[in-house]
Amino acid sequence: MKINWFPGHMKKALREIRDGLSRCDVVIYVLDSRAPISSINPSLNRLTSGKPVLYVFNKIDMADRERVNVLSKNYRGEKSDFVILNSTMSGASKLIKGKINALAKEKIDKAKAKGIKTVVRAMVVGVPNSGKSTLVNNLCGKAKAVVGNRPGVTKSIQWLSIGDNIELCDTPGTLYPNLENQEVAKKLLFIGSIKDEVICDIVELGEEFLRMADKNYHNLLTSRYGEELTIEAIAKKRGYILSKGELDLERTSQAILDDFRKGRIGEITLD
Repeated sequence: MKINWFPGHMKKALREIRDGLSRCDVVIYVLDSRAPISSINPSLNRLTSGKPVLYVFNKIDMADRERVNVLSKNYRGEKSDFVILNSTMSGASKLIKGKINALAKEKIDKAKAKGIKTVVRAMVVGVPNSGKSTLVNNLCGKAKAVVGNRPGVTKSIQWLSIGDNIELCDTPGTLYPNLENQEVAKKLLFIGSIKDEVICDIVELGEEFLRMADKNYHNLLTSRYGEELTIEAIAKKRGYILSKGELDLERTSQAILDDFRKGRIGEITLD
């Protein structure tokens, strides 16, 4: 099973991001807390090099907070900071605006010394389905960005005002052109950053998820599916049977992935 997905609009988006970054003071890098390390796109890293970066560990309500707390400490530096949140939560907007201004302090102070008010421009980037547009809408205070629980909803960049001194650039979710690390690719597919349709064997994908999640979350899995963590056993337990009496393994695998993506299994971080 080889996983790779890089549609044409992503190639275009990377070009637009590269061109737009020259106008930006801060990068807001949205990571999915269920796979935050896998959410780092090397292509974006190269483009954003040298810019102050705010890493947003999003969807923390569905992730292992203790594990994310440990991982996030590596993302605070001289020109970087992080926040851990659910992009729909109350107070997220105030927290992020404060962090943006802190990262752009040098520009703000220079303008203040000259007696002028400056505008801080921030660009939001991340892999598909990481919650970027939901975060943007929270920052704006109303729905201005199109959202959806599937990858590839935002197709082009758009500039939005989110306060007296901050302009925000929302960008499409982007992956890297060649997903050489297939463990990373699987995690991105599990969290919904890659469309299920790009792979042929959904059963194998379900098996891979059980294998990966069982390493650290055995109790969560057995609590939901029982002691025998196989697609066949789960299909029998749920009564997923085809007309000829065969087990419906595809339906079972899709149900397991949906359980994870909707937080029904519990709070899991795969990285």
